[in-house]
Amino acid sequence: MERESQLAEMVRCVNEGGRLVLLSGEAGVGKSALLEATRRDLGAVRWSWSACDGLFIPQPLTPLFDLAEQLGGDLLERCEAGAEREELFRALLHELGSTGVPDVVVVEDVHWADEATLDLLRFLGRRLRGAPVTVIASIRDDETAGDALRVALGDLAAQPTTCRIRLEPLSADAVRTLTEGSGFAADDVFRLTAGNPFYVTELLQAEGPGVPASARDVALARAVRLDPSAREALETAALIGAGVELSLLTALSSAAGLDGLLTSALLVADGIRLRFRHEIVRLAVAEAVPPHRSFLIHRRVLEALHAQGCDDNARLAHHAEGAGDADAVLRHAPAAARRASQLGAHHEAAAQFARTLRFAGAAARDRRAELSEDFADELALLDRFAEAEDAARQALALRREIGDRLGEGAALARLARIAASLCRGRDAAEQTRAALAVLEPLGPTVELARAYATLAHQCLLGTDYESAIRWARRARQLAERFDATDVLSGALNTEAAGAAGLGREWTGLMQRALEVALAGRHQDQAGRAYANLAGISEGRLRFADAERCLHEGIAYCDEHDITAYATFLRGDLAHVLERTGRWDEAVATAHRILSEAGTSPVGRQCALVRLGVIRARRGESGFWPVLDEAAATADHQGEPPYQVAARLARAEANWLAGHPSKARREAESAARPGAGCTAAERGAVAVWLRRTGSRQTVRGELAEPYQRMIDGDATGAATLWTELGCPYEAGLALLDSGEEELLHQAYRIFTELGADATAQLTRRALRRLGARFVPTGPRPTTRAHPLGLTRRQHDVLGLLADGCTNAQIAERLFISAKTVDHHVSAILAKLQAPDRATAGRIARLGVPGFGVSSRPVR
Repeated sequence: MERESQLAEMVRCVNEGGRLVLLSGEAGVGKSALLEATRRDLGAVRWSWSACDGLFIPQPLTPLFDLAEQLGGDLLERCEAGAEREELFRALLHELGSTGVPDVVVVEDVHWADEATLDLLRFLGRRLRGAPVTVIASIRDDETAGDALRVALGDLAAQPTTCRIRLEPLSADAVRTLTEGSGFAADDVFRLTAGNPFYVTELLQAEGPGVPASARDVALARAVRLDPSAREALETAALIGAGVELSLLTALSSAAGLDGLLTSALLVADGIRLRFRHEIVRLAVAEAVPPHRSFLIHRRVLEALHAQGCDDNARLAHHAEGAGDADAVLRHAPAAARRASQLGAHHEAAAQFARTLRFAGAAARDRRAELSEDFADELALLDRFAEAEDAARQALALRREIGDRLGEGAALARLARIAASLCRGRDAAEQTRAALAVLEPLGPTVELARAYATLAHQCLLGTDYESAIRWARRARQLAERFDATDVLSGALNTEAAGAAGLGREWTGLMQRALEVALAGRHQDQAGRAYANLAGISEGRLRFADAERCLHEGIAYCDEHDITAYATFLRGDLAHVLERTGRWDEAVATAHRILSEAGTSPVGRQCALVRLGVIRARRGESGFWPVLDEAAATADHQGEPPYQVAARLARAEANWLAGHPSKARREAESAARPGAGCTAAERGAVAVWLRRTGSRQTVRGELAEPYQRMIDGDATGAATLWTELGCPYEAGLALLDSGEEELLHQAYRIFTELGADATAQLTRRALRRLGARFVPTGPRPTTRAHPLGLTRRQHDVLGLLADGCTNAQIAERLFISAKTVDHHVSAILAKLQAPDRATAGRIARLGVPGFGVSSRPVR
């Protein structure tokens, strides 16, 4: 009922092919029913069905393995052979569309997807264009989504092949139709269910007194009506999981119980498996099983899976934990963790190691130390450094207890790396020295190579480039000797960055570092290589090169669940967006970083600076708290580039606020750390010292645009900044000139950027010159836009509300499609709208002048 338009849209997408359909709605709203109706309405189409696992720690890529069983061929062979995930992704893509018949792939319950499955959807979404394939992903959107799912949905929604279809609950009229002749009052049913089709239909099927208030109550009310043997089979099926093999359930249930369960209609056939008609019913039943009976059922399931030769370690670990079988957990959970890590599902890997450690109390101390180290490494990849430090300290204590000097040295080096990520530079240096004191007397080892690489990285962070190169080369020698390619990649990376800091050739070393990391599947080192490739390009003012590398690196880190480096790269992206005048996008990126729980201090640092400085330039409130945090973090961290960025941001904020002495002190506090930084960073310090009236100077080479500003060549500097794509810096160069004509040019730049505070400063400079014409500034009505949008964003939103595509908006406003993309991203961020349609609805409700067919006037 009330699904005609959605059904037509679904059929259209399948007929066109080359589409990824995101089918969303609350639990029980009828997503599965719509899929079944679509299948009935279509002709010669091959359907393949899969679902994400609802276990607490899902098995990575469960949907892919489900599809392999149905599609067979090379994909199934590679799955059975334990191939790498990239091979599996490509094998699936090759299999789809290979029969001459259009393919429809259904992935249900993506809200339970592991990171590897989300990466699979990203992979397919980017490659569907023109293929006779439609991928339909159903998502429950009435629960709080995890960060990984939100990020993935944002990425998928941005793909041109993506179509979003959302199902709303039924109207009161529809519920009234359904309840006719049932004996239930339609108004009561609608009040209790809010029109949720599952709640409505389950409620109408429930018998006995009382009205269940939720799906849990409905499910349990129906379960109670089953006879004891059928109820036992139901509980067993619920604890087995989302997909229940008929052979397994038969081995665990009596014939009468199985017959009673199958006639209840709580489960339906799905190929060679059974599944609950509604997953929420399975969860309700599973949660209601008493603990003593749950324990026994999990033990029986585990024994049956072993008897049937099951090799799914994640599944076995789940039932082992439910059965309280420590030996089985220690056997299966670590294997599941390592497979998850190999597949780039690091959240699942960390959860499996955590599960293992809960049952490892009686294990040997060296085994517990190894598990704690693996757990710490996974947590570090996920930007959960505080937890990683706890796990690493436990490992260190265990290594010391058993007298394992080699393990102790490696544990100290691991703690040093974690401390550096927590912005505790002194602790990192102390632990590195302790690691070397333990490891060097033991002779050449891989552990010593890793400690040398750790020391080299710390020297690099402190801008001691010569020492960084020296220690990196020592690490390289040992890494090559022991074929430790992860250490080799890190050492090459540090050596390249050190060479760049000294103005030497660095690209060959850095490219080799990335190649070694990718070839060896060292995902953290690959993330670091992308970060430094982008960072060095950015430091040399090559913003276009940096942005290309950042997008490539972010895609890699998102696909491989490397949260720590993905956050770091997004911070750098926010910097590039700010420098190149795309402030709304920079703010949206910064907010995304700061809104993610558990982000490390180093991950927050760049976002804080960008957000603070843009707010200050716009004359908005709330910039001092973020700049205070940025400065405190940078001082605690002790890394010169971060100190320079935080101090210069505060200098600019004070300068804009009319506090010249405070601005000068902040600029002078950046001089000492800036001395060892790049020519661009030294140039920025030199310019702010001059701008704030300081007598201090900066020694060493300055990047050319800054040198021209120091030399008083305002127009030359502005031209260079414009060529680099940095409008705000161009405006500042013109403002520094003190010439009336150039000040007017600067004012126009600041106004276009929305830098109201800087524009006001420019107006004051014009008044001091006695200029005949001084701009009056933006009108109060412009500043007080009800949604906080700029004029151009208002225009874009008006066309967006009319349903125009980006290409149509670009044509009507005479701007590029890429510029429209930027404006749409900024609008969605400001309105906190998940999609274009929602933004259009907000516009019509919240902005005077937006109607059903509004058009901006030019």
